[in-house]
Amino acid sequence: MGIHRRDFLKGVGLSSAVLSMPGMLGAFEGKLKGSQKFVKSICEMCSTRCPIEARVDENNRVFIQGNIYSKATEGGICARGGSGVSQLVDPKRLVKPLMRVGQRGEGKFKEVSWNEAYEYISVKLKEIKEKHGAKSVAFASKTGPDQTFMNQFAYGFGTPNIFDHGNTCPSGYATALASVYGNGSLSRDFADCKFMLNFGHNVYEGMVISYARGVTKALEKGCRLISLDPRFSVLSSKADEWIPIRPGSDAAFMMAFIHTLIFEELYDKKFVQKYTVGFEKLKESIKDYTPERMAKECDVSAEKIISLTRECASYAPHCMIDFGHRATFTPEEIEFRRAIAIANALLGNIETKGGLYFPKGAALYNKIAGQKVAPIIKGSILPKVPEPNEPRIDGVDIKGGEFSKIPKTRGIYSKVYETILSEKPYAIHGLWITRSNPVMTVSNSDEVVKALKKLDLFVCVDVYMSDSAQYADIILPESTYLERDEHFLSDDGKNPGYQVRQKVVEPIGDTRASWRIYKELAQKMGFGDLFPYKDIEDFRMQQAYEYPEEIYELKSKGLTSYGIPLLARDKESIAKFVEKYPNSKQFLDEDGEFSEILKCKTKSGKIELFDEVLEQACGRGALKYNDPKLKGDSQFYFIQGKVAVHTNGHTANVPWLNDLMDNNAVWINQNVANKLGLKKGDSIKIKSEVGEQIAQVLPTVGIREDTLFAYFGFGHTSKWQEISYGKGMSASHLLKNIISPVSGNNVHTIGVDIEKI
Repeated sequence: MGIHRRDFLKGVGLSSAVLSMPGMLGAFEGKLKGSQKFVKSICEMCSTRCPIEARVDENNRVFIQGNIYSKATEGGICARGGSGVSQLVDPKRLVKPLMRVGQRGEGKFKEVSWNEAYEYISVKLKEIKEKHGAKSVAFASKTGPDQTFMNQFAYGFGTPNIFDHGNTCPSGYATALASVYGNGSLSRDFADCKFMLNFGHNVYEGMVISYARGVTKALEKGCRLISLDPRFSVLSSKADEWIPIRPGSDAAFMMAFIHTLIFEELYDKKFVQKYTVGFEKLKESIKDYTPERMAKECDVSAEKIISLTRECASYAPHCMIDFGHRATFTPEEIEFRRAIAIANALLGNIETKGGLYFPKGAALYNKIAGQKVAPIIKGSILPKVPEPNEPRIDGVDIKGGEFSKIPKTRGIYSKVYETILSEKPYAIHGLWITRSNPVMTVSNSDEVVKALKKLDLFVCVDVYMSDSAQYADIILPESTYLERDEHFLSDDGKNPGYQVRQKVVEPIGDTRASWRIYKELAQKMGFGDLFPYKDIEDFRMQQAYEYPEEIYELKSKGLTSYGIPLLARDKESIAKFVEKYPNSKQFLDEDGEFSEILKCKTKSGKIELFDEVLEQACGRGALKYNDPKLKGDSQFYFIQGKVAVHTNGHTANVPWLNDLMDNNAVWINQNVANKLGLKKGDSIKIKSEVGEQIAQVLPTVGIREDTLFAYFGFGHTSKWQEISYGKGMSASHLLKNIISPVSGNNVHTIGVDIEKI
């Protein structure tokens, strides 16, 4: 029996609004063109990008599983990764370029060709550039391979204003690590850790498979895990102790921790002397932050702070204070995350089992080995474009300035929307975003919407008609990760490696990969020479033409690893390395360590316990506790976190994942709920100084009495994301767009009032 497409769509619950929306896939009735053999690739259902393999089966379905060659994931895959096929054939994904024909935000679009879309964008960009200068256009992307091409296009156009999503998530810890170690990408040896302090980094819900497996292995081997978190998370449930610390007070705990390390002389004196500078200035800055004083700030007793510090130090160097991932708890993020970075150095756990280590790229690894072990594949073949000689809107380009520790490719993303409205330091007239959804992820969503409506040009590259895309002038449909090839990427750990994304199926509809979009638009605008490749295979060949055998292996396995793992201060690791590479002996110092690997890209070349640059820029060279006043006396702290089956604002519309979780009830303490007469499922109004949301409640003993908690990624406002539209509450509509000093983070803790509905 035949079934009409429109009847089918109605049968699966799609409204007339979605049925009439141009550019969407609808019911996919065609045959998928792809390999029936497993193709090795990289997932993109979150920013972790785990190794996967996928194929088209005999029933015209895509099957996805983890890549068995991955030692980090051991062939595992999470719910999000397995749901990629659900996104691929989602009736509501975009498969045609769209042009706005109604008022911005009205939701009226028409399908256009790629050439029509390019022509419109090109004319508008040139018009803005002539009237206001190239700097008045900003470009922003979710972190990932497409940034390479977007940033090249932006610099070719002439704007310095390029951004990723970092200031709404991880840039706090990255900035702190850059301040202390000169490198924002240190890795953690979870699996061999014997004692771990964790501040709300819930690796089992903010799902990174390699992290979750590492922590689980450590626990199986007897690691002591202490969870300091205002709520009882999944990680807290696996910990030896859960300490419900006061929201935003983590820095106070860490100040007292360091005070105890130093004044009880529990720190690694030899390591500090050999590898660090600034110890005496650090000691002076921390002297007044006694456990007794800080206990009042963080709601953790002085006795507990002291005992945990002593216990942690007793396991050194095989211990760790996890610096976390999402780093947006408090305006004092830089003090908190720098305190963690400094404490790890004081414990002497750098380049040891169970501690922190520097990722080892091919060039450094080959040098230490004294021979060529790994191929040196170029990260990019694009010609270097000089940074435009114009000031940025966020100040990260000011040499020696407060925000100078933030990479220019990251910037302070939320400043874009503030600047559009204020026109300070100058006006932003155009915005291009790639796989970014600021209406859901940037604080104070109502202000973000006002900013988007004010623009002269707004271009969005996405898979869906997102909460932000609905305000765009042009929407360009990107091929999903299952439909595109990308260039070779480094994948360094304790030894060097590479990985590659490979196309599993041919693109459905008229979608394109980012490497093609930016090349074609640059050609249209007259600077196509900045993209000197025919296609992505040509790009790859230019990256690695010297290594044909390595290319074959990389494509066959999806990832490659060279040499053996190396920790530069672990005796066992060093012995194995020297045995395999005898020439490496020349790089051993008098202590039998590869100290070359610990040379930092800081001003001093060492680990800096006191930052002279920040001291001159803003008086924050040392550690200083500033009490963050985050709520009124009668208010609740409102905090948020990630959930294992969704990726922030990115996946709530993926059908399979929406079936797993389509709402985010707000956690409230059971005693408080009883006093307010609230039962599970009751509705409350949550109100902050910038907005209000309606939410259902989930009473639980697993949260502080002064705190409310909700998961990110719900409360969508795009009616085109029908299955997630209006379900749950949106945290970003309650949060104020506050930017923390030095690290430039959005602050994701705010005071709220509630009332029963």
